[in-house]
Amino acid sequence: MSKAVESLQPKAPRAKPPRALSDEEKQQVLAVLHEERFMDKAPAEVYAKLLDEGIHLCSISTMYRILRANKEVKERRDQLRHPEYKKPELIATAPNQVWSWDITKLLGPVKWTYYYLYVIMDIYSRYAVGWMIASRETGALAKELISQTCIRQGIAEEQLTIHSDRGTSMTSKTVALLMADLGVTKSLSRPHVSNDNPYSESQFKTLKYRPAFPERFGSIEDARACCQRLLNWYNNEHFHSGIALMTPATVHYGRAQDCNANRQIVLSSAYAQHPERFVNGTPKTIVLPEAAWINPPTPPVLSPA
Repeated sequence: MSKAVESLQPKAPRAKPPRALSDEEKQQVLAVLHEERFMDKAPAEVYAKLLDEGIHLCSISTMYRILRANKEVKERRDQLRHPEYKKPELIATAPNQVWSWDITKLLGPVKWTYYYLYVIMDIYSRYAVGWMIASRETGALAKELISQTCIRQGIAEEQLTIHSDRGTSMTSKTVALLMADLGVTKSLSRPHVSNDNPYSESQFKTLKYRPAFPERFGSIEDARACCQRLLNWYNNEHFHSGIALMTPATVHYGRAQDCNANRQIVLSSAYAQHPERFVNGTPKTIVLPEAAWINPPTPPVLSPA
């Protein structure tokens, strides 16, 4: 018989090793693993416990093989099951639609002393609409800041969503009740997911990396004066890369279109004077994004036609 023909012949079933467990013994092992006292135990723990009781059914690896054959290989330890948190998906197409707020610690004059910088920012314009510095972090202080900021910005009912992480002040009942009273939608980041609140995190990094930001503040008054200067710079002088290199104040207060038009006049004039310097024709200003997202939805994957 040729080798080609031999390869087509069904192979004889492999002989069962003499040391292998019988089907009845395997069922016995499975029944033990299913016992209530062992349901949340790893095979190694079951093996050790049985040995302490003077019982040996099989090896740890054999227990795993039996579980695998019955499609029961999974996490067996008794663990806290965290609930599934929905990913926040928020969009702002104009100022005062979505705000993001957070609190960061500032080092005080000596070790273990801190001040707390609360900042609320508009995610579309990146404008810091409200801020304060306090000697502690509480829901009551956050409530006062949010309330005053909503009044100052003229927020109407059902107009605004306020997003934050899950800090104690953010999740406090005081803040939740205030938002309900104001008709403001509350949004929270998922636990341990830092990029669910990217705008506030980025703003704090920008402020803290400024040369004028000290390592420590001498007093709470010193911290307030410094942060007032920094936030004034951020709102009115900082040309933000995320908003077409305009300042947050320009975008927040509706001056972006005029700003872009004036910039285009300058670029067109430069092109008219020296067209040879612009190989791609008349230069265009950077376009302001139409929307700002927190977690834009993932586009659907299109199946090939």
